[in-house]
Amino acid sequence: MELLRAEYQRRGGVQGRALAERKADWPRRDVLRTLGAASVAALVPVLSKARPRNPLYFICREDNDLYRVAMSAGIVLSRHDQAEDAVARAVPGSGILILAEGYPRRTTPVAPRLYRDAARKRLNLYVEFPSSVPGLNVEEPRPVAYGKYHNVLDRAVVASEAFAPALKRLRILTLHDCIYVPVQSPSAELVLARVAGFDTAVYGLPKHDVYPVLFQRPSHRLIVATTKLSEFVKGRYGPSAAWAHVWKWILEWLSPYPSFSLLHWTPAVHPAMGRDQMVSETGEVEAFRRGVAWFSNAKLFVASSWKKVVYESASARGSLHDPLPSWPLGDGSDGILEGFSSQIKWNGTQPVGWNLRTDCAGEVSMAMALSGRIEKKPENSALAANLNNFIYFNSDLASGPRGDPNNPSFGLLGWSLPEASGIYYGDDNARSMLGTLATAGLLRSNRWDEKVLRCLLANLRTTGVLGFRHNYLTQSELEKFGWRHFYDEKFVNYHPHYEAYLWACFLRAYDTTRYAPFLERARTAIRMTMAAYPNHWRWTNGLQQERARMLLPLTWLIRLEDTPEHRGWLQRVAADLISFQDQSGAIREEIGSVGEGEFGPPKSNAQYGTSEAPLLQENGDPVSDLLYTTNFAFLGLHEAAAATHEPFYARAGNKLAKFLCRIQIESEKQPELAGGWFRAFDYKRWDYWASASDWGWGPWSIETGWTMSWICGVLAMRHLNISLWELTGWSRLRRHLNPLVSVMFS
Repeated sequence: MELLRAEYQRRGGVQGRALAERKADWPRRDVLRTLGAASVAALVPVLSKARPRNPLYFICREDNDLYRVAMSAGIVLSRHDQAEDAVARAVPGSGILILAEGYPRRTTPVAPRLYRDAARKRLNLYVEFPSSVPGLNVEEPRPVAYGKYHNVLDRAVVASEAFAPALKRLRILTLHDCIYVPVQSPSAELVLARVAGFDTAVYGLPKHDVYPVLFQRPSHRLIVATTKLSEFVKGRYGPSAAWAHVWKWILEWLSPYPSFSLLHWTPAVHPAMGRDQMVSETGEVEAFRRGVAWFSNAKLFVASSWKKVVYESASARGSLHDPLPSWPLGDGSDGILEGFSSQIKWNGTQPVGWNLRTDCAGEVSMAMALSGRIEKKPENSALAANLNNFIYFNSDLASGPRGDPNNPSFGLLGWSLPEASGIYYGDDNARSMLGTLATAGLLRSNRWDEKVLRCLLANLRTTGVLGFRHNYLTQSELEKFGWRHFYDEKFVNYHPHYEAYLWACFLRAYDTTRYAPFLERARTAIRMTMAAYPNHWRWTNGLQQERARMLLPLTWLIRLEDTPEHRGWLQRVAADLISFQDQSGAIREEIGSVGEGEFGPPKSNAQYGTSEAPLLQENGDPVSDLLYTTNFAFLGLHEAAAATHEPFYARAGNKLAKFLCRIQIESEKQPELAGGWFRAFDYKRWDYWASASDWGWGPWSIETGWTMSWICGVLAMRHLNISLWELTGWSRLRRHLNPLVSVMFS
């Protein structure tokens, strides 16, 4: 009885009274040990090997996640196909789990008589995705709420202290793309709601549109889950370790007297290595090979047989489709898809973004050309060439008005096909050109020289006197104002995200052509930007990504003018970036000055999921961004070490390389993701986790350009002991300079 009183005081309220009443009914037996709490690398502790006298009764298929984990844990249990059979066989006081095997198409039918028979026999029920609940109205199933670009708005939130201290009230979890049955319950342990925050719902729960996910009916000895929680492995519920505590509580409720030891399950998608695991001497090149193989394994190269489907179905943003495992693989001639969306569906798959972007194609060409060199694969070298042919010769990205010398957009590269070829981002043009120039150097080809110089001059003539360019221009703007309006403009934009890589391209172009405006405008803008650092820098999703982008032009300026001042600029920005580097090698994100941010964290629950956004909610959240920061920091540190020969940059780059090798995706269940890198990584819990407020490129997105190409590219360049500066120096741009200048600047 002393044990019962202590347990009553610990749990309190209705829950404690119900627990005490149930314990009084149960015969004495061995302790059921259940879930543990610690996280070890990619493995999450769960269920125990203790042997309670009364087993748990599972009504499910043999491949159910919870059932398989419980079996591997050595828990005494039995499985049944029919709930009536389990109720008839169960020992009084036992726990029965009626799992949702018809999910998501069919709810779980439980007859009123079965509820009565179970209560009469003093059995404890867990029912998920039910068709009916005694005394409550169960509505028709509905999906979680979605935002404008298919981003999931509803998140699972802890609504009580049931899981404390491990999971406190307002702790955020995710069920991803779940279907649930709305039920009105006066209280709940877990709810679905639209909330802002990294780990915690910082603005609390909203007053409306809060739906129970997990709740008790003590008078009926019943726990109800309004969706399927038992498929937590396949469904990739996150964070992985948090769901261990949820199941610990559920199983203790069903079979009390908790005492537990540790066992592990492997998440369906997990990091390749643990935090402290050693990376072998060949680890980096192996990670590069897996990364390059990912492009083909994910079937992202468009084939001519399904090219028409892409153009008919895709749109400028938000066009998502299921993975294409059975479709033929293209050879690069028809481009490459953008990558995987951040949306995780109920079965663990992720849809693919069907946009054909110019930056992704150019950047991927570099990665494939490096594969051709390192792996001696001529088919990958040919694929790299085909991607650049797609950009400059075989698509609308460089044709139409962009191919007309009399049009002010002549030479520019369209952002994306099929619906955004008339939008011109300078930074996307820049990264596409860097990829093409690197490919040209690796293949020893001058095929794209004239086209690349045309694009360089097109971007130069839409860059103002002070070296700054608008974040993007449109075809209608250019036709309205003409290119010279922008060339003569005294525009200022302290925003490296959009400006820095175009400056790097201008510096590289000057070294090759000696055309003075390239150097003059880039150098002026860099000087002004460094004078404004850091308080007046604009930041997009965070200040760290601005620092990371700035490393490349600062380094390449040293290549042209190696002065103490220029080295000081690089040292200052790099030191500030590296000061946020964790011992694991991860670079933590940081929000910049208030008022300077373009896409800050949501300031209310209602703002969550309504725009682009950082992965963190506030400074200090332990998250690394591989789409906007880490990838470009990796390149910048590599180039800085090569240009200056200072160990400071090499040490940080080495730590970052090992970190990237460790967190590369591994998955047998989702092979199309294996070898990739998600946008987000929580280096504290060592899991793929972050705030998912970004409506287009959330934590679990994988971008073929940006992320994959530059991480693979730098790993390869490290292996070859070569810099991007050297790779991009092969092209013979200068021989095309005079004819193009006379046409484009007359």
